[in-house]
Amino acid sequence: MTPIFADLSAWEWLIQFFIIVVALLVANLVRCNVPLFRRSLLPSALLAGLLILCLKPLGFFSAMVDKHSMEIVTYHALGLGFVAMALKNKKIKSATSTLKVVETGAVTASTYILQGLVGLLITVPLFLWWKGHDLFYASGLLLPMGYGQGPGQAMNIGDAFADWAGKQDIAFFGRDFGLSIAATGFIVGSLVGVIYMNVLRRRGKLKIREKAMAERYTLADYESEGEIPHSESIDKLTVQLSLVLLVYALVFLLMYGIQQLDMGDFGTDTLKPLVWGFNFLWGTLLGVLVRWVIGRLRRYKLMQREYINNYTLDRIAGTCFDFMIVAGTAAIDFNNLRGLWLPLVLVCTLGAVATFFYVLLCCRKLYPGYEYEGFFSMFGMLTGTASNGMILLREIDPRFETPAANNLVLQTIPALAFGFPVLLLVGFAPHNLNNTLITIGIMAVALLLFCLFIFRKSLFGKCKKQKRK
Repeated sequence: MTPIFADLSAWEWLIQFFIIVVALLVANLVRCNVPLFRRSLLPSALLAGLLILCLKPLGFFSAMVDKHSMEIVTYHALGLGFVAMALKNKKIKSATSTLKVVETGAVTASTYILQGLVGLLITVPLFLWWKGHDLFYASGLLLPMGYGQGPGQAMNIGDAFADWAGKQDIAFFGRDFGLSIAATGFIVGSLVGVIYMNVLRRRGKLKIREKAMAERYTLADYESEGEIPHSESIDKLTVQLSLVLLVYALVFLLMYGIQQLDMGDFGTDTLKPLVWGFNFLWGTLLGVLVRWVIGRLRRYKLMQREYINNYTLDRIAGTCFDFMIVAGTAAIDFNNLRGLWLPLVLVCTLGAVATFFYVLLCCRKLYPGYEYEGFFSMFGMLTGTASNGMILLREIDPRFETPAANNLVLQTIPALAFGFPVLLLVGFAPHNLNNTLITIGIMAVALLLFCLFIFRKSLFGKCKKQKRK
C-alpha cells in the first residue's frame, strides 16, 4: 500500500513554496554579488519573481508553477502582512509629530487619487477610441492599486474588475493587468529612485548622513519591558504567529458575515464584491482593535505580561510581503496581456511621472530640513511597498535620524481614514461608463481638497501677507 504522503497531491502546495524560497535565495545571492543589481536597489523578492517569470516559458517549469496557487499566496500574504503591522505597539512622541503623521497620511491618500485620475484619463479615452481590444474602461483604477497598494490589492481588484467586465462581454484579464502594474511599480520605485538620488549627489544637493560602521543592537531593539520569555511553555514566535492568525481568522469571519447580509441593490452590486478584496483593510482595523484590547487588559492588570513583540511582528510582516511580491510577480501571464500593451505602458509611464513630481512637491512643502529623506521614503512606498521606501531612505539616512521613517510607519491609519471613502469609488466606477465619468469628477474634487490641506500654509499664508500689506 502506498503511503498517503507519497501522493503528489500532499506536496502540491509545498512545491509552490519550494519554488518561492529557492527563487528568493538565488535572487538574494545574485543581488549581493552582481554590482549592477546591488546598485539598482531592486528588492530581492522582485528579482525572484522576475526569475520565475523568465523561466515560465520553459515547458517543464511552467507546469511546476501553478498560477492559481501563486495568486492565493499573494492574497493571503497581503492580509497577514497588514495584520502583523497593525498589531505592533506604535507611539507618537508629540502633537507636532501627530500633525506630521496626519499630513503624511494625506499625501498617501491624495497620491492614490492622483494615480487613479491619471489611470482613468488614459483608459477611458482608449476604450472609446481604440476599438477591437479587450480594454475595460475602469481599468485605470488599477494604477493606484498596483503602485500604491502592491501586488495583493492589484490582483484582488483586478479580479473584481474582470468580473464586472465579463458582465459587459469584455474579456479583460484584470489580475494580470494589475499584477503587471505592481511589478512595474517596484522597478520604477527602485530604478527611478536610485537615478534621482545619484543626480542629487552629483549636484551636491543631497546631504548624505553618516553611515554606521556596524549595526549595534540592544535588548530594547528585540523586546520591551515585561514581555513573555523567548521560550517557556510556548515559544515567543509561536505566540506572535498565533496572534496574527487569530486576527486573520476574525477577518475571515467579518468578511463572511458581511457577505451574508441583505444590503440591497447597492450593497450587493457595489460593496459585497469589494469585501473579500479588502482583506488588508479589515486586517488593519481588527489588528488595531486586538492591540487596543490587549493594552486595556495590561492597563487594568488583567494581563500581567506583554505578549506583543514588535521585532518579531516586523519579521513576520517582512516575510509575508517578500512572499507576496514573489508570488504576485510569478502569477503574471503575458499571454493574457496581448493587445493591452499600449494602455499598460501608458498607464505605468504617466503614472510614474505624475507620482514623482507630485510627491516631490508635497515633500518640499511638508518636510523642511529633510525633504529628500521624506521624498525617497514616500516615493518608494507609493510605487512599491513600505519596505521599498525604507530601502531608499537607508541609503541617505541609515540611522533614521530624520522623522521620515517614523512618518512612513505611522501614516497607515490616517491614510486609511482619508482614503476609505475614495476606495468605495472602486466599487462604484466599474458598473458602467457613466459611473466612471462621475468617479473622475469626484476624484478631481477630492484631489483639490487634499491639495488645499497639504499646501494650506503656502496658499493661505500668502493671502494673509497680502491682506497685511
